[in-house]
Amino acid sequence: MLNFLGNISWWLWIIIIILLVAIRDVFFQKKHTVSHNFPVIGHFRYILEKIGPELRQYLVANNREELPFNRIERGWIYASAKKENNYEGFGTDRDIYAHQHIFINNAMMPFKIDENHPNTIDKCFLPCAKVFGAYNNRKKPYRPASIINVSAMSFGSLSAKAIESLNKGIKLADAYHNTGEGGLSPYHRYGGDVIFQIGTGYFGVRDKNGHFSMEKLEKLITDNPFVKAIEIKLSQGAKPGKGGVLPAAKITKEIAAIRGVEMGKDVISPPNHSAFSNVHEMVDFIESVAEKTGLPVGIKAAIGKLDQWKELADIMLKTNKGPDFISVDGGEGGTGAAPPSFADHVSLPWVYGFSDLYKMFQNYGLSERIVFIGSAKLGFPAKGAMAFAMGADCINVAREAMMSIGCIQAQICHTNHCPSGVATQSKWLQSGINPTLKSERLAQYFRTFRKELVEITHAAGYEHPCQFKMSDIDVNVDDHHLSKELDKTYMYEKTPVPFTSVQDLKDCIYLGGKC
Repeated sequence: MLNFLGNISWWLWIIIIILLVAIRDVFFQKKHTVSHNFPVIGHFRYILEKIGPELRQYLVANNREELPFNRIERGWIYASAKKENNYEGFGTDRDIYAHQHIFINNAMMPFKIDENHPNTIDKCFLPCAKVFGAYNNRKKPYRPASIINVSAMSFGSLSAKAIESLNKGIKLADAYHNTGEGGLSPYHRYGGDVIFQIGTGYFGVRDKNGHFSMEKLEKLITDNPFVKAIEIKLSQGAKPGKGGVLPAAKITKEIAAIRGVEMGKDVISPPNHSAFSNVHEMVDFIESVAEKTGLPVGIKAAIGKLDQWKELADIMLKTNKGPDFISVDGGEGGTGAAPPSFADHVSLPWVYGFSDLYKMFQNYGLSERIVFIGSAKLGFPAKGAMAFAMGADCINVAREAMMSIGCIQAQICHTNHCPSGVATQSKWLQSGINPTLKSERLAQYFRTFRKELVEITHAAGYEHPCQFKMSDIDVNVDDHHLSKELDKTYMYEKTPVPFTSVQDLKDCIYLGGKC
């Protein structure tokens, strides 16, 4: 009897709660029409809407359907990072007749390596064929020991443990780590080569008024000899022409101290630099920074209009001054939050933007002077081969690197609730990251990428990806003529990169990358 009465009381409480929710929905809340018209059950609509992305990701979407990275792409990164089997069986399930599908033209006889070749000893040895700062005779030129590196992602946008994992990982992989515009943190100091990025907010090298401080930059470079180059960010693929935003909820005392900003306020980077206002002043700024620090200095931008790029090319021709490297971001790129109007529509996709820019510099006779870096979903061997055929000398990866250390593409980076702990400042959510393990996974992803790119390169009859030509890659362009070589698609042929052998590159690295 008592059990029966107890069960009735529970049911009564449930009915009372439902009635209270229904009364609230109908008479008191004014925000949600569905809840008003369909009290109680209307809440299920909002619950399903909230978990909809997860339902589609795991239960609804097919292997090739999701964006920005589909299940097959994510699976390849995860398997590569964990040194698991990343092969496919029974042939590809990709639609090889789809628009923009890439075909690599293999040689009848692959490139043959002898027993003393560097790739016989280390199958993933793949340094950059060009040297940052070589043409402009910088005091400290730099040859990256890896053609794949970590792109600009700031401490603040990413968690401390994520940055630590990335930096420890690039040390293991002999790559470099771009700081992003958020400044140099303690988590960038685990031994890996670093490229320090200067954004419009000048975080880490700003004075009390938020303007650039050369004195602080000189001290930073002197105190941190692992900083090998400096990148000036003009724009990024996620939101070109708009400054970055770090929400107040993600700002800790440590981040505020590193960036030189106040607690409790959104940190908004302006769209423009205050250190220069036109192309002439930018070149002067580049030369001033290079002279004071001795380091190679480059620029990063997403590509749209070419007028000011042509102005830059004119200045470089007349003065023999200018950037040592150019990082080209694509409109499909971006690890941070951005308004959909920017993320969806502003700036060109990488293949269009890069081909326009490279072709322009080539027409000016300047393509040999610049190290070109590609960035925007290029962290896969076939896409890497295409990028090198188009003229890229290095590849930077952001989201692919995040996935190698645990990112699950939840797409809530801007909320501070990243479930994998990668893009949050929550101590609890970060606690699941083991930097020692995750650094090994990043390094293994890089090794696997380089190994497979080396194998593709050899299959095409070359020793190094810098030897790829536009005609070595076909891409589907329309329904009438299903594929064209890259040179016919984008109407240029890349400038040959000076290259003797991988062994010479290895010898140069041991000599400090100066040759």
